[in-house]
Amino acid sequence: MTVGRVTYSDSAEELALLVKSDGLDPVGLLEAKRDKPDPAFFVGSGKVEEIEVEAKHLEADVIVFDVALSAAQQRNIERATGLAVLDRTQLILDIFRQRAKSREGRLQVELAQLEHLSTRLVRGWTHLERQRGGLGKTGGPGEKQIELDRRMIGVRMKQLRQQLKKLDRQRQTQRRSRTRGEVMSISLVGYTNAGKSTLFNHLTRAQSYAADQLFATLDTTSRRCWITDDVSVVASDTVGFIRGLPHQLVEAFKSTLDETVHADLLLHVVDASSPVREDQILEVNKVLEEIKADEAPQILVYNKIDNTTFEPEVLRDDKGQVKAVFVSALTGAGIENLRAVIEEFNDLWRNDELKQPREPEDWEVELGLGSHEEDDEEALRRSLEDDDITNYLVRKRR
Repeated sequence: MTVGRVTYSDSAEELALLVKSDGLDPVGLLEAKRDKPDPAFFVGSGKVEEIEVEAKHLEADVIVFDVALSAAQQRNIERATGLAVLDRTQLILDIFRQRAKSREGRLQVELAQLEHLSTRLVRGWTHLERQRGGLGKTGGPGEKQIELDRRMIGVRMKQLRQQLKKLDRQRQTQRRSRTRGEVMSISLVGYTNAGKSTLFNHLTRAQSYAADQLFATLDTTSRRCWITDDVSVVASDTVGFIRGLPHQLVEAFKSTLDETVHADLLLHVVDASSPVREDQILEVNKVLEEIKADEAPQILVYNKIDNTTFEPEVLRDDKGQVKAVFVSALTGAGIENLRAVIEEFNDLWRNDELKQPREPEDWEVELGLGSHEEDDEEALRRSLEDDDITNYLVRKRR
């Protein structure tokens, strides 16, 4: 289903992959185009009748729309066809629910699902219009069931946000430890199924789950990556992006995507064999801009060249800066070129990092100390002669 002039040549193929990733079996496809959505059915009553006839002919159990439907539109289509209806948002949320393995990932998906559900409670409890108020049988009408549901969902969402905030603090502590160790961090980003996890495993010799399917990886994984015998960086594998990624998921996964925001270098992994790779690059950059990670240095890594005529090579601009690297994470072709590019960037980053003054830690700020200035170092030395302050420092740094 396309609206206006926005069309994507791979929409049907991507929808089929999403449906299969959710454990469903696609049996038919209907395409439609409108200048603007119909308020009641999105596609119009005539097209809904056509969908109903085709669904019954194919003995389908579920109708999947490749767009985000409003709660009213979804209910109207379900009533008209007598079949369950899933829109693109619900489909992706359900895939995330099945794939989330870590505690943080499950909390993030549950929060996104509840945010989506909170907008779709209308007429969910028509058999319980109101709960009777008061202690006696003659009490007046109390709260509606929908109001009780909204309150319960609100309470649960608050609990989830508090738990995610606690996990986010732990992640920040781990990130500060890596920063103090003067180790460059790189983050692998890209469209879903571009081969990020396979490339991550090849670089770090990790055993993260990798498969030829959408959203195979949801939980951010960080591993030390040895570029040479003397040079190492910290590499992070992140969740893949997709066109029309539900806003609830972007919001819920912001703590996980925070690794991308704070990365010193982004490796933007692109499926070189995809005919719509340029569109996918734009979609990824849109999400990076939304989470404010678009200012980080970025290198395009064209993966899966074993399915193309491309050869392993490194492309540079007029100033000699690396713009793209062509590799195959499956066969290992071009991986050494990528390691050399990361080493080159690491040398530049380290030289630039040494020129920057170190940010003072919390205990230094509370004592009124700066970062690396000579006067502050002398002040710190004198301060440490005081037993009380020494104990304070030890307690804070633990």
